[in-house]
Amino acid sequence: MGNQRLAGKRAIVTAAAQGIGRASALAMADAGAQVFATDVNAAALAELTHENIEVFALDVRDDASVHEGISRAKPDVLFNCAGFVHHGTAIDATDDEWDFAFDLNVRSMWRMMKAALPGMLERGGGSIVNMSSACSSVIGAPNRFIYGTTKAAVIGMTKSVAVDYITKGIRCNCICPGTVESPSLEERLHALGEQVGGYEEAKKQFVARQPMGRIATADEIAALVVYLSSDESGFTTGQPHIIDGGWSG
Repeated sequence: MGNQRLAGKRAIVTAAAQGIGRASALAMADAGAQVFATDVNAAALAELTHENIEVFALDVRDDASVHEGISRAKPDVLFNCAGFVHHGTAIDATDDEWDFAFDLNVRSMWRMMKAALPGMLERGGGSIVNMSSACSSVIGAPNRFIYGTTKAAVIGMTKSVAVDYITKGIRCNCICPGTVESPSLEERLHALGEQVGGYEEAKKQFVARQPMGRIATADEIAALVVYLSSDESGFTTGQPHIIDGGWSG
């Protein structure tokens, strides 16, 4: 067990079955939080075990599912991690891709926050952490038109929530990572590999844009999630926290 800086806090995490969501759920549990780890993939979620973690299926695109999950968790901390990365330019983008991305990457966070905020207000405080990206209003990335647009929206949404509830004990921040090791990244690398001459070439391209010469680990992002969830970050709200290995520097 790590230090107990989240002891006594109840946290709900979306997209917790893999990648950053999974690493964050485990890190928060190690820090003493009672974690409610959720995902649409119930089978993968079932593999997440920890004495401080309770798992259940939740669809962030469904209002009833969201309200049921928030009612069950009664969270002091909300980590909105669910999202999807579309490939392509403004010309490539379709209406269906645009609608899906905004529903999953932006509107789902609003659904979760709208459901969680009344309880946080009633209890006198809370911390919301939204997953944005360095690929947003921070920096542009090739062939990430829809994704970068949605993640820029997350930054704006985060700032709006932060200022509206700043005197109510509720903080809202977002995290803007660069490229992070995850199952979803592996899927994108294999897909890109078919276009650029193989998986290794695709990975080389991703690593090349990181000045540190490597991709981040999910645990490195999770450490920032724990900090923003804890009282240690009590004077921090409305901020995009860039953790991108110097990519946007």
